[in-house]
Amino acid sequence: MKRADIMPFGLYYTEKGFGTPLVLLHGNGENGEYFKNQIDYFAKKYRVIAVDTRGHGKSPRGNKPFRLETFADDLKSFLDENNLKRVNLLGFSDGGNIALIFTLKYPDYVNKLAVNGANLFPSGLKAGFLLPVKLLYGLFYFPARFNKRAKRRLELLALMAKEPDILPEQLNDIKCPVLVMAGTRDLIKEKHTRLIAGSVPNSRLCFLNGDHSIAKTNSLEYNKTVEKFLEE
Repeated sequence: MKRADIMPFGLYYTEKGFGTPLVLLHGNGENGEYFKNQIDYFAKKYRVIAVDTRGHGKSPRGNKPFRLETFADDLKSFLDENNLKRVNLLGFSDGGNIALIFTLKYPDYVNKLAVNGANLFPSGLKAGFLLPVKLLYGLFYFPARFNKRAKRRLELLALMAKEPDILPEQLNDIKCPVLVMAGTRDLIKEKHTRLIAGSVPNSRLCFLNGDHSIAKTNSLEYNKTVEKFLEE
């Protein structure tokens, strides 16, 4: 297993295996270790690269705007630095949102795309999750001007309360095969997950038993579903 800092501001990643690159993008406030149940499994057939996005895990915050589009641009720089031009992407939650934005912006880099628990805009989240996020965002808004920890929390909350901002019709431009997944008890509205899949021309929709974190809680079915998609 290889770990390295390869970007000017120190983007961190874990790498294992050989073959076609499979890049893993974690969710909000997490890091590449979220995919511990996937790394060894897929490393038998793929070059698995689990990235810590900007300001997450061991990757520094840097000075650029803390936005999903910035993370997508970071990914392009990462792939360019490693001379990777056609990769498979697997993104969870905000990582899925980053993957969608990246695929729309840099389509030539993506061979196949799999997203789990992604959303196009904040209202795709169930109210029971979104409302507390918005309340916390308001709570931290003023203290963030003076307190670094509050600012950090506010930035993470903003990624959910204010982003993403993807129009369903934009997904019509995605030409690569796409697997759209969610848990049967996901914090993403079922109709929103169906909207994502229905807006992508070449997509497959799959609901797996479990919550938002099905890569952890139902890893066996999750891994087999992704594996089948990648091998088709």
